[in-house]
This record gives sequence, structure tokens and C-alpha cells, in this order.
Amino acid sequence: MARTDDDSWDLASSVGATATMVAAARAIATKNKVIDDPFAEPLVRAVGVDFLTKWATGEFVGVDLDVAGSGFGLAQMPAAMAARTRYFDTFFADAAAAGIRQAVILASGLDARAYRLSWPADMVVFEIDQPEVIEFKQTTLAGLGAEPTTDVRAVAVDLRNDWPAALQSAGFDPAKPSAWIAEGLFGYLPPEAQDRLLDAVTELGVSGSRIATEAVPNNPQFDLDAVREKMREATEKWRKHGFDLDFSELGFDGERHDVGAYLAARGWTSVGTPMGELLAANGFDGIPETGDDQPTMNGVTYYTSTLAR
Repeated sequence: MARTDDDSWDLASSVGATATMVAAARAIATKNKVIDDPFAEPLVRAVGVDFLTKWATGEFVGVDLDVAGSGFGLAQMPAAMAARTRYFDTFFADAAAAGIRQAVILASGLDARAYRLSWPADMVVFEIDQPEVIEFKQTTLAGLGAEPTTDVRAVAVDLRNDWPAALQSAGFDPAKPSAWIAEGLFGYLPPEAQDRLLDAVTELGVSGSRIATEAVPNNPQFDLDAVREKMREATEKWRKHGFDLDFSELGFDGERHDVGAYLAARGWTSVGTPMGELLAANGFDGIPETGDDQPTMNGVTYYTSTLAR
């Protein structure tokens, strides 16, 4: 079913299942000893999507279910998500080293950074996501006996609602510098919602605040019909294994502002790192290009931005 402005989901359906898929990729990367996320596999198991549990635990390998000629697939996800995880982990470590003591994880999903990273004693981490997602993760981690490594505060609110007010009600202080991440989020927001979110973060930020983002590029040269067809082919393969998630219906069409340029106009200075460079810097193979009609993750750019005003 195509996305709408008022749709809903859980961690086993629609866009919510992508958070579980990413956690499964982190579980594989953890087994491969390239990152350390001990909570990824237990969280995937708890969600209960058999397909993703089998992938996370190695009962099948991604390459067997990928579509030939597609720009990105399950085979490439563990390395890509490992590089991405390292990027955002380092971002928070650098922000803390600079004296920032407020961290905000937008659309936190199954992110376990509040439980697996080492934080300064006076750090506060705010996790924003839908109430059902927040409750599931908290309950599951408590059942595992997991203890947070910092003061973590759940902000159970849909990003389509007044999340800035909810964040401040949870104790966020807009008069102090803050560090934010938007990891794996913008591709599932309408272009105008991406802008509103960045405007809100800017409004809540003071000089020295930072944000790290995963920016989805505009690709007018790509054949969108061909892209969607490859996604549907992958969906058919997955459906035979009991997983019915059509990626072609999860995003929103429309031209997006470049994140770096958009933030620059609002007082931020950004450094961008394309996925291809991020993979190489972390010792991973690059994602092969497939031609002009199919985008790959190589075009995704990771920005670290700092506010000065």
C-alpha cells in the first residue's frame, strides 16, 4: 500500500519494517565483527518477522534473494549499514568530546546507542519515535536485562505531530548546544517534511549545535519506472519467503533540497561524505554501479553540520 500523510505502521510493516531490516544488517555486521551491536539480533528476533530473523542469523544470505541489475540489495546492506553505524557513532563521540551534553535521535527505531555506547556521565539522550515503537524497544530491552549507559529519555511522538514541544517537555533545553542525527530517515519523508524537520532543528539549536544526516540525492536522470520494477522483482522474491514489503511504495516522490545547501542558508556549515567514500574509508568494497537507469547507495551523502549564529 502506498504511503499517505496519515499512515501508520509497526516494526513489522511498511516503513517500520525498514528499521528492523537495518537492525538485521547490523546484526550480520556484528557477527562479522565489524561493529559491535549486541542488541541488534535480539531486537530483530523480538519483532518476529521470520524472514528478517533468518537473514540476521545466517539461515540464508542476502545475495540469494537479490535481483540482478538492481542498484542495491541485501548483499550490500551489512557493509553499508556498518559504515553508516560507525559514522553516526563517531559523530556522537565527537560531539560529546566537544562538550555537548544533549543528543537527539530522530526516528530512533531499533537504535540502541543509548545502551551500547559510552557516554559522559552528564549526557542526556532523547529518542523520538512513534509511541508503539518506543514501547516495544523499551519493553524488549528491559526483558533482555539491558541497562542504558546514559540518561535516556523517550519522546513518544510521531514526527508529523508537534515533536519539538514534546521534546522540550522531556527536558530538552534549546538554550544549550545539542547534537542530532537523522539516520535512514529522509528517504521516507516527503520533501517538504524534510525541510520542516531541518527548520525545526535549526529553531531549537544554538551556536555550536551539530546535526548528522543521511541525505538522499535527486536523481532526475534515473528511470523511476525501471527502479520501481526492480524493487517489485525483489518484493516477489521476498514474498516467496513470507516477507511482503514493497520498497517501491515506501518513499515519496518530488524534488528535494540538497541538505548541505539547505542548511547553509540557515547558518550551518557542513562537510559531506558520499557513501562510496565512507565505505572505502572503513575498508569495505564499493557498491557497483549498474548504469544510468538504476541508483545505488553510492549517491547517498552523509553530512555533519555545525550551527554558528
